[in-house]
Amino acid sequence: QVQLVESGGGLVQAGGSLRLSCAASDSTFSTYTVGWFRQAPGKDREFVAAIAWTGKAYYSDSVKGRFTISRENAENAVYLQMNSLNTEDTGVYYCAAGHMVAVAFREYPYDYWGQGTQLTVSS
Repeated sequence: QVQLVESGGGLVQAGGSLRLSCAASDSTFSTYTVGWFRQAPGKDREFVAAIAWTGKAYYSDSVKGRFTISRENAENAVYLQMNSLNTEDTGVYYCAAGHMVAVAFREYPYDYWGQGTQLTVSS
């Protein structure tokens, strides 16, 4: 059972930057695909970015060029650097992990989820 803990959320002005962290309890975390998802008020949870165990990164069109996902295997951690934030980025951000053949851009087949961290972008 992998436990994931997100941190780094908060309140930021539009145009600003923030870095989210996802810390894992499992030393085999480096073998997992890790994704970031977000849920805005009144909306479904949506894919933001993912990083395969190889280090290859994937992004949704809405964040491509602004967000960067990375992993530090020695720290059992994955990060999401978010730049040029806008109000549409507001939501609860979740870290998720799973073993999969191909990186998934939907909630399945991520098996493990964190509790989420709130990001609010003010105009």
